[in-house]
Order: sequence, then structure tokens, then C-alpha cells
Amino acid sequence: MAGITQIGFSQRIKLDWLEKTARLFLAGNTREEIEKELQDFLEDKLSIGSSPERGAREKAITILLKIWVSVPGSLAAFHKEGLEFLKKLPSEDHLAVHWGMTMAVYPFFANVAEQVGRLIRLQESFTLAQIQRRIREQLGERETVARAARRILSSFVDWGVVKKGEGRGIYQGTPNRGIKDKGLAIWLIEGALISSGLKSIPLKMLTQTPSLFPVRISSLNIEELRFNERLEIYRQGIDEDIVMLHGK
Repeated sequence: MAGITQIGFSQRIKLDWLEKTARLFLAGNTREEIEKELQDFLEDKLSIGSSPERGAREKAITILLKIWVSVPGSLAAFHKEGLEFLKKLPSEDHLAVHWGMTMAVYPFFANVAEQVGRLIRLQESFTLAQIQRRIREQLGERETVARAARRILSSFVDWGVVKKGEGRGIYQGTPNRGIKDKGLAIWLIEGALISSGLKSIPLKMLTQTPSLFPVRISSLNIEELRFNERLEIYRQGIDEDIVMLHGK
């Protein structure tokens, strides 16, 4: 993936923490109110009995706030639509929404997801060491890279998109989830394009990108994509449709 300069997502984050953060924001709470609520909520879950200047709880809260509360300005419209999906879609579809938003905010998360997705397609099981090696090849031999990859993989287990296999450090994929809502499918494709750091990607590649391995997106036609004003679509060659972010 192009342009990954920061890890950012460096803590194990549970799905219900993201759900709670989004619900608090939808209820009209301020950033400060949400942060206080998350401090209380996570008090017995992270950094128990310790008071480091920058503990795991504070780092987790920073991640949660950046995904659903204090998102980068460039993602304002994408964030707004994501919140609408959380309001209107059944709870079983919320994982896909949290996945798309996290990918867009944290490209490193999407990078780990891409490596996991590639390995799941190739073989029945994979190891943490394989993921860490692939990430290190891209971002260098930093211990922070390996540690963050491990914590993201732990998050994937918590979210139910991968499961632990037989043996230490071995993982397997779980059945992916079909996306029935066309708007959500297009929004996820946009999230994948944002996280890639690329200006444009063929539509076929986007719908099949390994970074979206927990979901299954059926074929989308050009007219359906045109409903998303943040995307531009053009034809290249005889039959290849290219998707790019508007204004890029």
C-alpha cells in the first residue's frame, strides 16, 4: 500500500468498544463527554491498577475517538455516511461498517488486513510470523511494526473474522459475510480505495481486494457507483472500469 508513514493502530481494539464509541457520538455527546465515558467503560479492561503517562487505555481511546469522533477532515463525508449505515442497518452488518471506517482512518490496519486476506486465499491457515514478515518487508524491521501487527491480528480474532488454529501463532479464516446493501458495498469500496493511498484502482480489483476479506461484495455496475458523489468512474480500454476519488 502506498504512503503508509504511521502505524497509529497499535492496540487491541474490541468491536463492542467501537460500537459504544459510535453510539455515544450518534447520541450527540461531545468529544470530551465521550472520552470520559470511555475512560469509565475501559477502566476495568485496560491499564488496570496502573497510571502510566500514556497507558494502553489512553492509546485505545485515542484510536476509538479518531475512528468515530475526531476523524480527519478529508473523511468527513465518508464518516457521515458510515454513521448513517450504523443507524439504519441491522447489528449484524455493523462489523462491515466499523471495518470500512477503521481502514479509511488507519491505512496500517488495512495493510495488515490485506496481508491476512492474501494468505487466507492461498492456504487454509497462516501464522503471525508470516504476517509480520510481510509487513516488515514493506515498513522496515521496527519492533513497533511487529507488535502493532500482532495486536491488530488479536483484534481480528475478537471481531470473529479470523480464529486461532491448532498450535501457537497459527490462525485460520472464518466464513465471510455477504453485503446485501448496495450502498454499503460501494462505501466499503471507497474505504478500500482511501486506505490504499492510490489515486485510482480498477473496479474489479476493488471488489475483490484482500483487505476486505471479512465481507463478500457481489458485482456492482457503473450506474450504481455513480450514486456516490465522492467517486469518479471511467472506462479504460475495452471493458475495464476504473474508480478514483473525486478531485484526486
